[in-house]
Amino acid sequence: MKINGSNHTNFNPYKNNQIQKQAEIKNDSNKKDQVEISSQAKQLLESEKTNAQRDSYVQEIKNQVESGEYKVNHEKTAQKMIDFWSR
Repeated sequence: MKINGSNHTNFNPYKNNQIQKQAEIKNDSNKKDQVEISSQAKQLLESEKTNAQRDSYVQEIKNQVESGEYKVNHEKTAQKMIDFWSR
């Protein structure tokens, strides 16, 4: 089948689509990434800061565990587990 007409060989919708997508990608690549931290996130970060009293308590427990002197109160642990699961 032969089609006679003006310049049908340059008509390729797929090619035109690809050229358009490449141009969009080039435009998008010029943009820079940007991060904005919300006020809620900033408040969470502030609240997560530990106080000195808690730090010393945790360090004391770490030292006891490393030296083998830390004793677990099994009854208290079991009671807390029961309280947690029975809520």
